[in-house]
Parts: sequence; structure tokens; C-alpha cells
Amino acid sequence: MNVARSVGVRVGVRPPLGAFERGAEVLATYVARVEAARLDHLCVGDHVSFRDGYGYDGLVQATALAVTSSLPVHTSVYLLPLRHPVAVARQVSSLAQLAPGRLVFGVGMGGDDPHELEVCGVDPRTRGRRMDECLTVVRGLLAGDTVDFDGEVLAVHGARVSPAPPRPVPIVVGGRSDAALRRAARLGDGWLGVFVGPERWAASRARVEAAAAELGRVERDWQHGLAVWVGLGDSRADAAARLGPAMEALYRRPFSDFAASAPHGTPEEVAEALAPYVAAGCTTINLIPVGAGDDATVAGCARVRAVLRAAVTG
Repeated sequence: MNVARSVGVRVGVRPPLGAFERGAEVLATYVARVEAARLDHLCVGDHVSFRDGYGYDGLVQATALAVTSSLPVHTSVYLLPLRHPVAVARQVSSLAQLAPGRLVFGVGMGGDDPHELEVCGVDPRTRGRRMDECLTVVRGLLAGDTVDFDGEVLAVHGARVSPAPPRPVPIVVGGRSDAALRRAARLGDGWLGVFVGPERWAASRARVEAAAAELGRVERDWQHGLAVWVGLGDSRADAAARLGPAMEALYRRPFSDFAASAPHGTPEEVAEALAPYVAAGCTTINLIPVGAGDDATVAGCARVRAVLRAAVTG
């Protein structure tokens, strides 16, 4: 395992939805496992009404984690275009006051289910422009600016969110498209890959930083990362048997569509699959794990972290 190019990696885990659905005590127990395992952070996803109504609010869940734990919390990713940016900036600012310096605001567009955008009043054909405009407004408001903005799909006049977050909130932009990479270069503090192989991840990171340099955004503390489904088990077959049905139930596509970019196997095998991303400069890995129960899954994620960090330091 060669990760010599990296200076470090932070590995976090997304709690299962059941940990939220079964109440605060269950969530606190899960978070305590994560803390005891010495994972670096917690992360959440976000959906409003995905595939016939499935969903959970990412910022509500992030708030629950922030008050349950002292670990950093990442939204990975929050579907920004589905909400009004002034309201989102208020939510983010409030959470940042509650957990100063512990929030990483990862944002994305969604789009795997166009109906999810439609029921939120968003024309799927304008989601890219709306994302750009919402992100422009949110960045300005979180910086403490008074925002006047007239875009193609969004207009905001005299908007202000006070007080601004006590510490800057990093904004990480997710997505695989060319537009997403340009967006990260122009408006992000990092890029978050999902369902991309190591070579594409490395090429995308280079494109983001090159485009940012052309815009004069240089010498930045980039926070480039990867959100990744992983299956953990005693073997690749065992892990695939757990991970495959979970992904197929959510995305309604065959696991074969995802298998190449969803590492599965023993923790050591998963770490081996993730090592090329770390070698390419990935400093944040948000694991979406599926395994044989919470204890085994958290322990497996901790082992993935230990193997990767040992490779970095060794």
C-alpha cells in the first residue's frame, strides 16, 4: 500500500438511519462507539423526498450529532438547491454557533430522482444554475456580507444573516460533472468525489485546483474528499452480500453499477482500495458503511482508518 504523497487523512463515518429513528439514547450509544473507536468525524447525507418519499434532513441530523458529540460533523452532501439559500445560511450559522469550528458544509445538487426536485418546486432543468446561485448567496451571507443578487433563477436583495459564524465554515462541493468541478474551483473550499475511481478522482482534483488558480484562488487550504459506500465483512463475498442489497434498495439499480467504486471486503481490503485516493491527495474520507451490526461496522471502519493512517505515517 503506497500512500507516500499524502500528508494525512481523516476518516469519518455516517451513522445508520436507524440510529436516528430509534431515538436519542440509541444515537448517543452509536456516537459513543464512534468516539471510542477514535474515528475522526461524523457525517450525514440529505434527502427531502427521494424515491417515493424517503428522506431525512441533513442539517437537522448534523445538529443532533453536534450536540451529542464533540467530533466534527460533515454534511455529505446537503442538497442546497432544494431550499432557499437565505434560510439555509441561517441554519448553518446557527449550527456553527452551537459547534464552532466543527462543521464542514458539503453541498450537492441531487438529481438521481428528478421528482425530488419537482416536489420542492425546482425545475430539474435549472438545477445547475440554481445551485451556483444558491451557493453564491450562502457564501456571502456566511461571510457576514449584505447580499444583493440578481441571477437567472434567484433574486435576493438586502439579505443579511447576523451574527456570522464565529469561525469560517468550509464549504465542500460534491459532484462528478464538469460543472461541479468548475463550481468547486470557483465557490468551494474543496471538492468531494462520489462514485469515482481513483484515477478519475486524482484528475478531477487537479482540474479543480488548476481552474481555481486561473481565478486567482491560490494558496488555499483545500479540503478534498471522498464520500464512499463500503461493505465490511469476513470476505469480499460476505461484504458484497450485505452492501449490494442496501444500495439496490436505495438506488433501484443493480449493485454491479456501483461495485467498482464501492469497496467491499475485509477492513484491510477496503483500506487497500482506498489507499490510491489518499495517495492522490484525498484528506477526508466519509464512509457510508454496511456490515454485520453497529459494533462490527464501527470496528471495521476504525480498522480501515488505522490501516490507512499507518500507511501514511509509515
